[in-house]
Amino acid sequence: MSRSRWQALWLVHSRKRGWLACLLWPVSLVYAGLMALRRALYALGIFKTHRIQVPVIVIGNVVVGGAGKTPTVIAVVNHLREQGWRPGVVSRGHGRHSQEVVEVTPDTPPEDGGDEPALIRLRTGVPVFVAASRVAAANTLVDAHPEVNILVCDDGLQHWALHRDLQIVVFDDRGTGNGWLLPAGLLREAWPRSSSGSLPTDLVLHQHREDATAPARVSAPGASLFSATRRLATHAVGPSGERMPLHELCNHRLTAVAGIARPSVFFDMLHAAGLRPELEVALPDHADAADYAALTHDPARTLLCTEKDAVKLFPLLTHMPPATRVQAWAVPLEMTPDPAFFNTLEHHLLALGRKP
Repeated sequence: MSRSRWQALWLVHSRKRGWLACLLWPVSLVYAGLMALRRALYALGIFKTHRIQVPVIVIGNVVVGGAGKTPTVIAVVNHLREQGWRPGVVSRGHGRHSQEVVEVTPDTPPEDGGDEPALIRLRTGVPVFVAASRVAAANTLVDAHPEVNILVCDDGLQHWALHRDLQIVVFDDRGTGNGWLLPAGLLREAWPRSSSGSLPTDLVLHQHREDATAPARVSAPGASLFSATRRLATHAVGPSGERMPLHELCNHRLTAVAGIARPSVFFDMLHAAGLRPELEVALPDHADAADYAALTHDPARTLLCTEKDAVKLFPLLTHMPPATRVQAWAVPLEMTPDPAFFNTLEHHLLALGRKP
């Protein structure tokens, strides 16, 4: 069974307490014990938590499998910029081939900087640094860009080496799944969090598709809970930044490709937008550029992908003769939080005694 098909099978079973989840439940107890031990070592000061000289917002999820973290990072960073802040972003850059600190620029290959950091850099224009150590990435960023006065950490809720002043936990329409920890369920840590032995959660953002009829409910005791809608944009974007209305692609021979945690979500949203791809290619999350190469040689077809896929797909096309390469378009994802979400975010930052 391929990696992507195994991921899809596991994600289905982790949403209910069926035979596979029950089989894996004893292993989840071991995982819970290891997480508790690690958290205790930080609480006792045996493992150190490092403060950065500017406020740090950590945005992440307690569930696995693409809960909408990257769109949230982009939305928060752009909002901070509009309010006069000068943000920077740090990340581990999952899927990249190096471990050292790297500043992600428009020319940084995705295999060096990571596909999600490249997308964040493209959509926000702020400094983005990646490293195996988020602390190293944060320190290097503020040294290299002294104008930065706030950091947003892309992921890292369970990585306590980096001190955080504010946490934003993201959920999607799966909620907490079957409520069990990995690998029996979706949870990276117990939810709701206990009042002791864990950092407080400040904001919880529960995302769901605009056309969702009954999204899963999420409880967030002791935290501020907000909702956000997700939908595809009404246009697609080409390799040179050109735009095409989505409805004009209806008569094309379409191949949809998605190298994300849950490719079926992208495919379903294309269907909801009235598009019917002849082929749907599900690639593993953080797929290599070589995985996309086989799809680029049929000029009779039109490729549709996510913006994250485009980071690796579009550069392949620029080196091919126009007559022999496939047409390719990325469909942006639009995420719209409740207005109260940003108001509360600003309130928390003021409570820290910090202003832009």
